[in-house]
Amino acid sequence: MILNKMYQSNSIQKKLLSFIFLFSLLFLTGCGQKEGENIKAGFAAIEQSDYTTAMQCFETAVAEGEDAQLAYRGIGMTYLGMAKYEESIEAFETALSNGGLFAGDLERDINFYMATAMYKNGQYTNSGELLDIIIESEKDNVDAHFLRGCIALETGDYENGIYHFDKAIEYSKDQKSIKIRIFEELASNGYDEKGSEYLTGILDDSTKLSDYEQGVVYFYLKDYDSARNHLGLAKQSGGKNMGSIVYMLGKTYEQLGEYNYASVLYTEYLQDNIGDANIYNQLGICQLELGDTASAIQSFESGLSLGDPTMTQTLKYNQICAYEQATNFTKAKALLDEYLAAYPDDENARREAVFLSTR
Repeated sequence: MILNKMYQSNSIQKKLLSFIFLFSLLFLTGCGQKEGENIKAGFAAIEQSDYTTAMQCFETAVAEGEDAQLAYRGIGMTYLGMAKYEESIEAFETALSNGGLFAGDLERDINFYMATAMYKNGQYTNSGELLDIIIESEKDNVDAHFLRGCIALETGDYENGIYHFDKAIEYSKDQKSIKIRIFEELASNGYDEKGSEYLTGILDDSTKLSDYEQGVVYFYLKDYDSARNHLGLAKQSGGKNMGSIVYMLGKTYEQLGEYNYASVLYTEYLQDNIGDANIYNQLGICQLELGDTASAIQSFESGLSLGDPTMTQTLKYNQICAYEQATNFTKAKALLDEYLAAYPDDENARREAVFLSTR
């Protein structure tokens, strides 16, 4: 059977992490450090996902003698946004080496971002150990508890994950938002039933939720019409996290079977945000549903060219699907052989290799 119904959509939570969670402390400077003009411009560029400009600003800041700790923090955050996690970790280490004798809020903030880079790089043990230290020094650190819970789930430690999620809720001033994030993480790891417990009653006081947050909740409750309405309003309002809004709105249209509109939405977004591998993946999926295999292949390859390690496996798998749906079985088999060499434990791919061997 051809793979046209088996393409993969990357975890919603992993996507949202890159927009909401990673940069939630973006403008924390801490302990009286003075931001120079280049550093200010660099952080402004990060907010716009303009990582090329951000890197230029921070490198200029270092060259001109602006605060080295803040400049390297900015470099680390820029690499984090570019999914260059090894470089990000190295920059954060340099930032810490340029700090004072005593650790404060800024150092804790840098360590948190470094733990995030480690998590994104698959270094769960190192990230967890660093987060444990952060939590020991600041037990009510909501983001640290949340990320620690994510790592626990990734490593199969469900009970510890729930413990840290509950702590994040306990200490959060915005319990509705953190419950949504927890639901997303649990759902992406197959714990939908447990995750739904966190959404119980969350819409009772919807005035405290943004349109985006309401849209996300309705999406997970499978009320796609309501999700579309609220996410559409969020898109019209503009502002931060537009990538997440577009992603969720597009996913909603996909669930409603409106693949053409979803593909238009993704295409328009990519015109100004070419560095989003996840959106390229969703665009390719829509194009496959619409039978446009040539465009789907191009979308998956465009996503792969960005080198985002969090999306590589998904995009490679979907690239194989596209070539197979296009009946180019020779190319599909060659790509599948490469895929299995890199990901030998993928049972779906191994089964498909058997099928392709008969073509």
